[in-house]
Amino acid sequence: MRFLSTNNKNQPVSFYEAVLQGLADDGGLYMPENIPQLSDEFWQGVADLSFKEIAFNAARPFVRDELNDIELQAVIDDAFSFDAPLIPLDDKIYVAELFHGPTLAFKDFGARFMSRVFSAMNNKHEEVAGQKRQQDLKEHDVYILVATSGDTGSAVAHGFLAVPGIKVCLLYPSGKVSKLQEQQLTTVGGNVTAIEVDGTFDDCQKMVKQAFSDVDLRSEITLSSANSINFARLLPQSFYYIYSYAQLKKLTDEKPVFCVPSGNMGNLTGGLLAMQMGMPVDQFIVATNVNDVVPEYLRKGVFTPRPSVRTLSNAMDVGNPSNLDRIRFLFGDSISMARKHLYGSSFNDDQTRDAIQWVHQQTGYVLDPHTAVGYLASEEYRKTTGDEESSIILVSTAHPAKFRDTVESVIGESIAMPKQLQECMEKPKQAIPMNGDYSALRSFLLDHHAKVEAEN
Repeated sequence: MRFLSTNNKNQPVSFYEAVLQGLADDGGLYMPENIPQLSDEFWQGVADLSFKEIAFNAARPFVRDELNDIELQAVIDDAFSFDAPLIPLDDKIYVAELFHGPTLAFKDFGARFMSRVFSAMNNKHEEVAGQKRQQDLKEHDVYILVATSGDTGSAVAHGFLAVPGIKVCLLYPSGKVSKLQEQQLTTVGGNVTAIEVDGTFDDCQKMVKQAFSDVDLRSEITLSSANSINFARLLPQSFYYIYSYAQLKKLTDEKPVFCVPSGNMGNLTGGLLAMQMGMPVDQFIVATNVNDVVPEYLRKGVFTPRPSVRTLSNAMDVGNPSNLDRIRFLFGDSISMARKHLYGSSFNDDQTRDAIQWVHQQTGYVLDPHTAVGYLASEEYRKTTGDEESSIILVSTAHPAKFRDTVESVIGESIAMPKQLQECMEKPKQAIPMNGDYSALRSFLLDHHAKVEAEN
């Protein structure tokens, strides 16, 4: 399968090249030239498949030019050692709990799959990306650059921890992630370096994109990305949509509506990818906090990025979401097609707190702030569209304990701290402070690379 830049459809690359480069040379994001349709037989029997069986069938058409079935199965068996159960909240809303991985966030699915795919392809003794690129990879470490607004950083850090030949650099906005999130991404050590940027997530993301567009830098250092910029991070996000649909199919044959708490729009794009692969779903709810550039785009038909605003649901504090380019690509840049499948709405922090409190009082279920935004959007969708019959699958992105201070103050009860969170809170923070200027990141990477090369 060949992959195209969203900015240029005339220079296709292999899956391996798309994963290694992360971002295309022209600044575009890679997308498959054609999205494969999974068979009718697969969809008819999907309710009887395990998560790993679904992941194998969904991934195989995209990676089979690089990994054979045995290699792909090994990747999946190693990556997905945790479940994503579908929990009924009421008779029409089901919560897809995606936070049972090692860092208690949905990003574990993408980060663990990508790291293992990357390692498997990198270890193959064949020229899958051209002789020069393969030789460069053997001689130099690959630097994984990641901008994170919260959970991505820790998931990538743990996914790539101790992977030979990989150096991970995590850029996060100072003071704009929760204490737990900061501890998770600054206490990993080893081949992982946390960089605390004086700025917003959009500043971090801009710096990463500038690095990928820096031809001179990339001639010195091999760069790749593990944000949802990278297709290997995005692809596995389609797996849990199909798995959630499969679990619901045991209860009803109706098409669900998916509600997706959204920031950089990678999670939403994963769902749209599953739809394009044949998953029976027509409607997605795009749930945002006050950083509502995508709901605004759906209303006005014009995309107007702006600086992000800090909120309780900080992983969604994105004012210029990269994956909107992929969404436009999927819909042929047609706003009418986007509106046909996407319903957007946004909510503020007071409404988010009210939703956490209400759901806990009514059901005993504890929502994190991101999932609470999704719950609000689900309720608004029902009232606005009059669709009272469809089952809504609410994509829950993080364990509420990761936002313990906020949630406990709202529900008036203590939340048990999972072991992995307690352990990271006891470790010392290790982060390199940096201003939001790209030149600072460039100098750091070159100096770090020179030091590593000298040690080798």
